[in-house]
Amino acid sequence: MLIILTMVCAGCAKNDAADKTAATSGGEVKIEVLDIGQGDASLIYTKDEIVMIDTGDIDERDRLVKLLKERDIKTIDKLIITHPHADHIGGAYAVFKNFKVKEVYDNGDTTTTKTYQTYLKNIKQQNIAYHQLKAGDSVDFGGGVSFKVFSPTEKMLQSDDDLNNNSLVGQLRYNDFTMLFTGDSEREAEQNMTKSYGNELQSDVLKSPHHGSRTSSSDSYLKAVKAKDVIISLAADNEYGHPHKQTLDRYKKYDMNVYRTDKDGTVTILTDGSDNYTIQKEK
Repeated sequence: MLIILTMVCAGCAKNDAADKTAATSGGEVKIEVLDIGQGDASLIYTKDEIVMIDTGDIDERDRLVKLLKERDIKTIDKLIITHPHADHIGGAYAVFKNFKVKEVYDNGDTTTTKTYQTYLKNIKQQNIAYHQLKAGDSVDFGGGVSFKVFSPTEKMLQSDDDLNNNSLVGQLRYNDFTMLFTGDSEREAEQNMTKSYGNELQSDVLKSPHHGSRTSSSDSYLKAVKAKDVIISLAADNEYGHPHKQTLDRYKKYDMNVYRTDKDGTVTILTDGSDNYTIQKEK
């Protein structure tokens, strides 16, 4: 009986671990910038946790659920919302409905939209741990992976009602590998971060701010970040004309390799914590 019980418990532990790692192995960390149309949604798989940053737009909810189920995801340990615009928070309702979410993080910025109010309602109804982040905070993603927040500052949140500019900007750190997640932060936030953090912003990979808009990715910011690769999340033939030519020209100026979800599909980064990471395109 003891032997049988031990075997059953071992099987349960194995299934739980499979859900937690979701296709990672050993010390490898996987990051997916999902092909989710004109919005943002990224998945981070560490040895210990699955983290999601943003959830895409309302009209992509079904696609988001399909993508997560294809990956056999049942639990999201941490959900980070960079700011409460629909193309970043719109899929949260479907995430709460279809998956277990343990913790939610955002910057505390509020809006009167029904989408945002439903987001708050779901967090309360499901008794999900809720945290607000600002510059200087750090979040542990497990497995030696951390997330250092550079923006917004408390002053920005108190004095500025620009939801884009107040986006959470944070750097994923795993040993020697770094990736900067940027939401829809714009030039003013970039200037503040460059002044406050300087070379600390340096990252191997840049998640393009504001879908490659001309209002972001300023020269001084790109000089500080010094990224080798940049990933733009956007829809083909979108109404905003993203990515703007001025931005693509700046990326070219700094010899950055450009990946785009509208052309490349989901973009996947694999890293063992060294600076020798790989980037894979779906298409």
